Amino acid sequence: MKGIVLRVRLISGDHLDVTYEESGSSDDDEVVEHAVAALADNDGLLRCRHGDRLMVLYARGVSAVEVAPRGAVL
Repeated sequence: MKGIVLRVRLISGDHLDVTYEESGSSDDDEVVEHAVAALADNDGLLRCRHGDRLMVLYARGVSAVEVAPRGAVL
């Protein structure tokens, strides 16, 4: 399972760092493309982790996503 760390800026102006994992993907670029495609749709969502908590990130609440090469600090 390949995972990436996303820094998500919400419409409210707050931001949080989450990890997103996708099974069956062997490349970071594929995982990033899937996350961006899911959030580009108004009905899109991502199941992510924030620390040890599972959370669902809905596209409607996201204003920006940043993917850092080294990842964000969780």
